[in-house]
Amino acid sequence: MLTFARNKVVSVALKDPDTLSIHGVLDDDIYGLQVDLLIGLKDFEVLAVSGKWNRWTTPECPRAIPFLQEIKGDHIDETIGDRINKVLGRKGCRHFANILIECCNAATETAKVVLWEKAKVARPDLSLKTFLEEEARGESDSSRPAGSTGKEESDSPPPPPRVETVHRESDHSAASRPERGERPEGFVIDLHTHSFPASSCSSTSVDELIEEAKRIGLNAICLTDHNHVWTPGQVEALRQKHGFPLLRGNEITTNQGDMLVFGLEKDIKGIITLEDLRKEVLAAGAFMIAAHPFRGFLTFSTVQLGLTPETAAQRPLFRLVDGMEVLNGKVTEKENAFSSSVAETLRLPATGGSDAHQACEVGKYATRFFAEVHTEAELVRALKSGEYVPVAFRSETVGNTAKP
Repeated sequence: MLTFARNKVVSVALKDPDTLSIHGVLDDDIYGLQVDLLIGLKDFEVLAVSGKWNRWTTPECPRAIPFLQEIKGDHIDETIGDRINKVLGRKGCRHFANILIECCNAATETAKVVLWEKAKVARPDLSLKTFLEEEARGESDSSRPAGSTGKEESDSPPPPPRVETVHRESDHSAASRPERGERPEGFVIDLHTHSFPASSCSSTSVDELIEEAKRIGLNAICLTDHNHVWTPGQVEALRQKHGFPLLRGNEITTNQGDMLVFGLEKDIKGIITLEDLRKEVLAAGAFMIAAHPFRGFLTFSTVQLGLTPETAAQRPLFRLVDGMEVLNGKVTEKENAFSSSVAETLRLPATGGSDAHQACEVGKYATRFFAEVHTEAELVRALKSGEYVPVAFRSETVGNTAKP
């Protein structure tokens, strides 16, 4: 039986009384990478950082390794996620930025446990809840990172704790956010987003995705978590909670690549053949889009491969899809441009989506519909009409699009 695995794990250990050792791994059937950090507990300084690629798709991926060193000497605080995205995500690789942010979040949470254990030396009955409440009020006597108040660290640290878990990216500080962008003409939807825990590869909650979409002026987003079907009740509750249009989709793994499917209720797990998925789509009256169809194909130049839009258009999978994603936030500009050329050759409808795995990525690319879309039935009809164009939404509105 075909299987597909996607894992993101962060482990933290107390290397010595003053230092945390963090190891992060992001691994799936496409990417494999790891990062190691040493964090000083006294002032939360990044003392050392290193990374390693095991698998990648384009020659741009390994360029992230040297940029990791720009994080060394930085201090972990509430703005670290933004800084990592600006330094590592834009100059190097967003996958490394993603796992590095996870490591920093894990370090922050682990430090609370370490300080609680130290505080218990003097107060054995102190609960973690009480300790955290005292920390929030500045009343705890435990050791703290630089900038906080309290007594010096205990000379007798507890045995090193170890934590293995998956952490989500925290919300960005409102002070660091740009003003809401102006909405361009048309009805703009980000058709490709992922949230945690529905997609284990994501670092952001669905609430954070929605609020960021509202902030930058999108008209709606689609939840397209990997092989995950959101129920109508769940989505309606989120619509009511945030006062924002929310639509459902699914990114389904097939033997010929990932497919974005809209209007299909069936919950498909594992890997399905594209032919079988096509039968399901037709039976449901749904719509299927080839997601990032040339991700990793252009490691070598098209001249070396003898690959042209005309020859690429002959791939059998394109006879089984209804449209093609030609603007995707997780591939190179060259791969997006090539996808666009193939879509034009085939005269297939073209869409855009951010493929967001962090809130700050929402709306990087999106799809502008010429009619309003408020329900999933309307979305499927609009997709079948072909009356839409892919757009680089963030660069049009807030002007902070990062290179993939």
